[in-house]
Amino acid sequence: MSTAPKSRWAEDDAETEALLEQKRREKEERKRAKVERQRQQEEALKLLAQKQSDQGTNGSLQAQEGGTNGDAGRPSKRRRLSNEPETQPDFTDQKPVSLLRFPAPEWGPCRHVDNFERLNHIEEGSYGLVSRAKELATGEIVALKRLKMENCHDGFPITGLREIQTLLESRHTNVVHLREVVMGNGMDDVYLVMDFLEHDLKTLLDDMLEPFLPSETKTLLLQIISATEFLHSHWIMHRDLKTSNLLMNNRGEIKLADFGMARYYGDPPPKLTQLVVTLWYRSPELLLGAEKYGPEIDMWSIGCIFGELLTKEPLFQGKNEVDQLSKIFALTGPPTNQTWPSFRSLPNAKSLRLPASGPLPTTTSDASIPLLSRSKFPYLTTAGLTLLSHLLALNPASRPDAATCLSHSYFREDPKPKAKEMFPTFPSKAGMEKRRRRETPEAPKRGEEAPRLDFANVFGAGASGVGDGTGPEAGAGFALRLG
Repeated sequence: MSTAPKSRWAEDDAETEALLEQKRREKEERKRAKVERQRQQEEALKLLAQKQSDQGTNGSLQAQEGGTNGDAGRPSKRRRLSNEPETQPDFTDQKPVSLLRFPAPEWGPCRHVDNFERLNHIEEGSYGLVSRAKELATGEIVALKRLKMENCHDGFPITGLREIQTLLESRHTNVVHLREVVMGNGMDDVYLVMDFLEHDLKTLLDDMLEPFLPSETKTLLLQIISATEFLHSHWIMHRDLKTSNLLMNNRGEIKLADFGMARYYGDPPPKLTQLVVTLWYRSPELLLGAEKYGPEIDMWSIGCIFGELLTKEPLFQGKNEVDQLSKIFALTGPPTNQTWPSFRSLPNAKSLRLPASGPLPTTTSDASIPLLSRSKFPYLTTAGLTLLSHLLALNPASRPDAATCLSHSYFREDPKPKAKEMFPTFPSKAGMEKRRRRETPEAPKRGEEAPRLDFANVFGAGASGVGDGTGPEAGAGFALRLG
């Protein structure tokens, strides 16, 4: 009778059983070795304790003998014991530990700028030249900003370092995204690779025949304030908010750009550079030489942007600091002890000659904030005029913060903010069309000293008729538009 055929897995099973048996034996040997080590340690501890007790007994006997011989005050000598060797813990029976991985930025060399093909020049600012470029590997369109190094004699420019640092820390929907930093052929050839957006608000306002609709203005303003609130909540001041630094794509999304003058601040704010913010968007405390300031200067700039969205023209187009301040006072009225109690303590306010006090202006719910003239903004609702008046308050302490502005009733009343998807599209500036451009002042150069200014003629005849009754008379007018 033939035997049953042998399974082809029999040999493998036998080997497996042998390996398992060997592992069991090794495990039992480790356990026995561990028990033996513990027993030896316990015996060593007992022996050490016994030696210490014996030495204590000998010491007391010697002390007694010494006392008998008249040496009772002499301390007993004890033999110094060396520490027992430290025993290493046994980890042979523990399961292997798996390391947790967390996403983190990787360090590595910067790519070369030759990975991008520059298509056309877009804009030149105080701290860089921006071009439209295409990444050769993917064909994606990006914005390429070359940092200016001409005035930097002590290494990498501080404005470039601050821009890179703040952009990396400011990951927000309404802040332009910094993708990477690429290099040219030397350390003076540094480029920032950022998302490309088709427009900036300044160019759009220059080319539009009419201002944005009220619903569109609310949508744009909400995005600007949202980005600013994010920066301020992370202790960052932008210090150069203006329409040319607000980028917009064809989906109605606003992105805050150009962080060359941005910096971190604290509470209380430290002594900072006075000469910041482009002149037309500079707050009155900066014009009067304030050395300590806070995020309120950004809120003043937002007020200027709000007015520009409404009128399609910059609110205060001063030729210099004196002319700029006179144009501000023409709209808001001169400062008083009620509206701005501390303005006299500012360096440049000592030469300021205020006109005789006239009739009290209409105020908002806050008696210290005058309500702006409705003739300048005929289509703005009462809630909108109140918000604008608070943003353009002369006293920085009276200006609302960004979080307060986001919950203002102006954004809840009709017409509601328009959905971004419903925004109209415009020809792109990057298409290289010839456009009518209005020259606007540039941001101040870092490191320049703020001049001591003489504001004696702010309310004189040379101030474009401010305060003397000779200026042009403005009327409200009438127009019918659908918001």
